[in-house]
Amino acid sequence: MDSAAKDEMQPALSPGPEWPEQERAEQLARGAALKWASGIFYRPEQLARLGQYRSREVQRTCSLESRLKSVMQSYLEGVQTGVWQLAQAIEVVQGTREALSQARGLLQGMSQALQTLEPLRERVAQHKQLQALSHLLPRLRAGPELEAADAFALLHWALHVYLGQEMMGSLELGPEADVSQLEPLLTLENIEQLEATFVANIQASVSQWLQNALDGEVAEWGREHGPNTDPSGSYYSPMPAIVLQILEENIRVASLVSESLQQRVHGMALSELGTFLRSFSDALIRFSRDHFRGKSMAPHYVPYLLAALNHKSALSSSVSVLQLDGAPSGALAPVEAALDELQRRIYRLVLEALQAELQPLFADLPSRQWLSSPELLQSVCERTGRFCRDFWRVRNPTVQLLLAEAERAVVLQYLSALMQGRLVCRGADERTQAAERLRHDAAQLQQLFLSLGLEENAHCAPVLLALRELLNLRDPALLGLEVAGLRQQFPDVSEDHVSALLGLRGDLSREQHLAALSSLQAALPPSPRASRRVLFSLVPAPALAPASCLPSGSCARALLLAE
Repeated sequence: MDSAAKDEMQPALSPGPEWPEQERAEQLARGAALKWASGIFYRPEQLARLGQYRSREVQRTCSLESRLKSVMQSYLEGVQTGVWQLAQAIEVVQGTREALSQARGLLQGMSQALQTLEPLRERVAQHKQLQALSHLLPRLRAGPELEAADAFALLHWALHVYLGQEMMGSLELGPEADVSQLEPLLTLENIEQLEATFVANIQASVSQWLQNALDGEVAEWGREHGPNTDPSGSYYSPMPAIVLQILEENIRVASLVSESLQQRVHGMALSELGTFLRSFSDALIRFSRDHFRGKSMAPHYVPYLLAALNHKSALSSSVSVLQLDGAPSGALAPVEAALDELQRRIYRLVLEALQAELQPLFADLPSRQWLSSPELLQSVCERTGRFCRDFWRVRNPTVQLLLAEAERAVVLQYLSALMQGRLVCRGADERTQAAERLRHDAAQLQQLFLSLGLEENAHCAPVLLALRELLNLRDPALLGLEVAGLRQQFPDVSEDHVSALLGLRGDLSREQHLAALSSLQAALPPSPRASRRVLFSLVPAPALAPASCLPSGSCARALLLAE
């Protein structure tokens, strides 16, 4: 390659770049171009194509310049549009600022005008009240019975607007009239009458509202689907919130008039709440009676009873909102007592439903089939588990109380069946079998209610282990110690109960039987750890011959002595 060609191909060096990085990049680019040209035109025969390469590079350069110009033109047009839009926005902002300034001035002027008109507004309000009262006062003078709203308006005006004999506190009429000769517009007797009228009317309205709330709840009980639930899965109804809101709102409205009226309405509210709770309880009784008599079979009878327990809990936890400041601490005692009675009634209805399901299963207990097979109690546990599966939808701590009552109901039915005298052991082997069955049944019942969530210290099933010892003892002479221990653990066990249990053994003479019973009288005082829950006193003792009963002792002892 000749020197002229090399000079033509070598690009002209531009002035030094402003940044060192740019200079380094240009040097690398030149080096790469020279390397490429040296490789292409290394051989002489390739120099003939130099013109073609030059023409191609010129075309490429022109294309790049054209594209750069197009991009720059588009960019400049965008900048021009942006500048125009900014100018327009500045004009809009300036116009808005001027409008806001004008509005601020108008508002300031209106504020001053409102201050000037405020006395006039107050006077207009007073005249409106006077106009309304001019129609009410003749009716009060004449007592037709006023509506609650009319009585409220009169009371509020008399106690908060009309400030005495000076005609609404204005002395401007003094020169024209001798105000000392004017009688009060409303006497104390009138105020008392108005308060009584207001409370009576409000009571009628509240009673109707509460009855409507109860009727709506009762209508839900016969639905084909179960009760509604809240996000936690607990049974829920808006009825408790509605009831308390009605009462609280009326107490609040009365407080706008006077403290005495508030106290009257507060007493009325508590009275109506007590009436509502009794009506709720009576409705549950009718619901239960109609269900079991077949008049209206409820598909979800027990779930709606459980929902009623949640309603009671909601009322109990929120009834404190009705407590007035400065009111006696026992003002809510009657309502709390009614709530407790409602809870006991719901418990009783739930347990009666459980007993109705289990009673057929206990008809074969105890029996010789029961001695050799766990199937009888297994059926009891399965049905009890199905019955109690919705108990977890009841809120704590009520669910624990409910589970404890259910477990006690099952144990009571077990004890009642055990004392009916349907089985008498025929030997030591059967006594051993019966004792083992009691141990197994106690464990099975405990496991069932543990799985349902009942706390272990609330179980009644361990009583079966105490009865097991009465059957498992091989030496009848030591039965007195076991009987005394039973009385110490369960103070409400009677001689009739013990006599029936001893009858299961089938191996005691009359003297041994009497000796064991006599140990009840000599038993030590109950242990501090003895169950304080009523148990044996709820178990009916076996029916003995009335002629054998003496006034001075139990039927069991009298019957044995008669023998």
